[in-house]
Amino acid sequence: MKHAILPFLSLAALAVGQVTPPPIPGTPQIIQNGNFANGTTGWQSSPPGTIMNGMYCMNVPAGGSLGSNTSYLTTTYQFLETKNDVYTLNFTASSSVGYDILVQTPDPPLDPNLNMTAALTTSPYPFSMTFSPANQAPNTTLEFLLTGPPRAATVCIGNVSMKRIDRSAWRQDYGSAIKVNQLGYLPNGPKVATFVTTNIAPMNWTLYGNTGAVSASGRTRPRGLDIASSQTVATIDFSNFTTEGTGYTLSVDDSTSYPFSISSSLYESLRADSLRFFYQQRSGIAIDGNLVGSQYARAAGHVQIPPNQGDVAVPCQLVNESLIAYLEPWTCNYTLNVTQGWYDAGDQGKYVVNGGISVAQLMMVYERTLYTNTNVSSGLGDGSLRLPERNNGIPDILDEARWELEFMLKMQVPANSTRQLFNGSMVDMSGMAHHKMHDNQWTPLPTDPSQDPKRRELHRPSTAATLNLAAAAAMAARLFPAFDATFAARCLAAAETAYAAAKQNPAILAPGTDWDQGGGAYNDNDVSDEFYWAAAELYLTTSGQQYLDDLKANRYATANVSTLFSVPSGFSWGSVAALAQMDLATVPSNVSNHSAIVQSVLTAADMLVAVQQNSSNGYGVFLTTWPWGSNSNALNNVQVVATAASLATNSTAYRTAALAGIDYVLGRNALAQSYIRTYGTKNTQNVHSRLYAHELSDLVPQAPPGAMSGGANQAASDPPADDVLQGCAPMTCYVDDVNSYSTNEVAINWGSALTWVVSWAAGQ
Repeated sequence: MKHAILPFLSLAALAVGQVTPPPIPGTPQIIQNGNFANGTTGWQSSPPGTIMNGMYCMNVPAGGSLGSNTSYLTTTYQFLETKNDVYTLNFTASSSVGYDILVQTPDPPLDPNLNMTAALTTSPYPFSMTFSPANQAPNTTLEFLLTGPPRAATVCIGNVSMKRIDRSAWRQDYGSAIKVNQLGYLPNGPKVATFVTTNIAPMNWTLYGNTGAVSASGRTRPRGLDIASSQTVATIDFSNFTTEGTGYTLSVDDSTSYPFSISSSLYESLRADSLRFFYQQRSGIAIDGNLVGSQYARAAGHVQIPPNQGDVAVPCQLVNESLIAYLEPWTCNYTLNVTQGWYDAGDQGKYVVNGGISVAQLMMVYERTLYTNTNVSSGLGDGSLRLPERNNGIPDILDEARWELEFMLKMQVPANSTRQLFNGSMVDMSGMAHHKMHDNQWTPLPTDPSQDPKRRELHRPSTAATLNLAAAAAMAARLFPAFDATFAARCLAAAETAYAAAKQNPAILAPGTDWDQGGGAYNDNDVSDEFYWAAAELYLTTSGQQYLDDLKANRYATANVSTLFSVPSGFSWGSVAALAQMDLATVPSNVSNHSAIVQSVLTAADMLVAVQQNSSNGYGVFLTTWPWGSNSNALNNVQVVATAASLATNSTAYRTAALAGIDYVLGRNALAQSYIRTYGTKNTQNVHSRLYAHELSDLVPQAPPGAMSGGANQAASDPPADDVLQGCAPMTCYVDDVNSYSTNEVAINWGSALTWVVSWAAGQ
């Protein structure tokens, strides 16, 4: 198993109410002797200067280019700049001749994290520069590059100060004590809220309509300690109330919930927005403001128009970089056109392993409509979405999936390629898929993709990526024949080639060392689940005996249900056997043990329902641990339970449990936080993304409607999290901060989990 299943956390003391953590200490001063009170200690300059009235003054000769280091003032010591933290540099400066100087914090060979100009005038002027380092820089200096006055000038600099952002005043916002699904509830579905209270006895609750009239009332059900939040809670069940309307609120004592709706069309808008998120993550195409709103319009990214180096002819990693990634000098002698695809997350890399699960879940949304009573033309068919390809005779959700599939197909190593180095041996990797491609260094937040100047690089092929390609392409090969037989045949050929290449190279694993050179590792040391998934999809598409034989021989064919479905941690990009099992259960085939496969889905759902109904679970969530991207894990578990609802003779209990499980990401959680942009009163504002870093720049928008952040992470580690989340209860380990990539990033595999779940809910 790739994700360990941990027991419920054991907390020492009963929590009462919503506990606020203690304030963090203030942030330190980084610059030493910034007022020159100790002479020139900590500084050096060219030419040498003198101290006058607390400022360091130099006579700078005329001429030279801006940025030249002929004349400069710089620190003599090095300091740490933490990636994605926020720093403010303050200084006062003047010049006897007005001109621009350059201010940098360089850490070779990285680009400067701070690289700004200051327009000096003859009067001392206080400058303030706020920046967020794109790259971890442990050996940074502060430099004022002074060359360039039109004639000789006397430049004076003083009052130099640089500090990290001070988060000591930050307090967790727990929102309303009554935690509801802030989007709302289906009339014929469960309607449950959680109330944080110190009262262990039942209390009266009231449901109010938008006019203030009483719509329903009842008594709370005390639940005691919710382990994951360390909160004492009660639940409010108003499932019997079915009148549609907007602006409902719940009230208990002096607490009132955020407003919500009751509507049979509750999830239709969110379904469309969750799918539109993928269009807005597209690489290699201009985003049309007429389709998504003018604030989201942008030029095509990474199409080799300067400053882009682009994705049109991407080389493999340089040898010196591969030595860091693989501890050996790997490279290749070709370039690939790897345009199209979706930007993976808050960065602008593209990863086959994460693309695999993401595009698969979108195709699963469509495929289930072929075998259930869901109407594909309702919200999913051709013309239903605001996409450039609408009205082309192909269901829009498949159009969107194809954009990613085209990229994945291009990541395949060409046939008869020169052998490549792996573990000291030269290996034929033809037909395999490169694990990922991204910049060779991080770009700052925000960065428009069309303005990214970094070198784009292919990383070494991996067995995991190859099997992701095989599985996803095999799915496409059975879904596209009715719409584009040529593309379907191309996908099948790529899938079969990839599968054969993976069998030839079953252990070319992606290492954990290949990280932080402009992208994440997505390391994976067990690919038996990927083999299971790829064999399943190829068998369902071709009925080929070799794939069935491989499927039956795979350890996941006889694995226990908790291992197969990653219960209760939730399946993810690194644990994909559940995708295989759900498709084997729902897609018609001649597999002989079909009834046992169906039963495994039902058993997994039963296990998840037991987690949801556990007495120490007051929020109805299907998790007991909160990993990075926990929101997607929670929703992937919802997918398992919802799939069981379509397979069970009596599906009511599974349907109820799955619908209640969705409530978590929309506000029924310890923080009363809707993690989905624009959905709910208290919804996520400041996602970590180079496209949507509005918190850092008014020039870029906030994330679009339907974008979902990763959510609570009990092992959160990034600058904001490290400052303010020490000792947090797992469900409360979240910061709505643009630099909290471990809790607040967006990602395509989180978006695909949301799309699958809300598409299912929209059909209920």
